[in-house]
Amino acid sequence: MAARERDLFRWLDRLDQDDESVVTSVRQPAALREALRVACELGMDATVNDATVRAVRDRLETFAQRLALEAHYAEHPEARPSLADIALAAAELDSDPLADDPVLLRRAAGEVVRVKPDATADDVLIWAAALRSARASA
Repeated sequence: MAARERDLFRWLDRLDQDDESVVTSVRQPAALREALRVACELGMDATVNDATVRAVRDRLETFAQRLALEAHYAEHPEARPSLADIALAAAELDSDPLADDPVLLRRAAGEVVRVKPDATADDVLIWAAALRSARASA
């Protein structure tokens, strides 16, 4: 892991232990500020500042998790799930009936990347649904 990545994780670890805060000036779209103010009035967070800090923290933690996962895959490439595996997991999370047909999802994953090399799990699910529909109408 690179030094800057270690710095990021070290600072994130300090968030729960550190009560120190600094005042900053952040330029943000007026509509975002107003939407955030209304959301806080509706109970999302106690203050706009709390909501902003929570949103930035959540985004940083997500980014750090992605870095850690990519580092793990770099060391263990065999652990990286295939596009078909990711599509199957997405289908299971959404209770999509395609989750019951992993063979079709693997076929769809293999076909869709020939048309769209940067295909996502959603692309695979759409392709698989089209294949299933074509099979049903044949």
